[in-house]
Amino acid sequence: MSTTSLKLPEDVKQLAAAAAKQQGVTTHAFMVDAIRAAAANAERRAQFVADAVAARKQAVKSGKGYVTAEVHAYLRAKVQGKSAPKPRAKNWRA
Repeated sequence: MSTTSLKLPEDVKQLAAAAAKQQGVTTHAFMVDAIRAAAANAERRAQFVADAVAARKQAVKSGKGYVTAEVHAYLRAKVQGKSAPKPRAKNWRA
């Protein structure tokens, strides 16, 4: 395992120490877990953005999309346990 020096403002250090104590772990373990979680969240967000960009490109290329009201009605029905036909993609270009 490599060593990295991390300079923290005193208030952040105290917050980390208090949170670590509450969780029953060392301050070091708490910070490692926090950095791991932040890095994983950054990767998920980057993938989310990449997926959104790809979906937009596909929508522009195909000229098809879904009517928002139909999607909302479908989702409301599903949440309520009702059956509902899936919305169909429609041409949105004039």
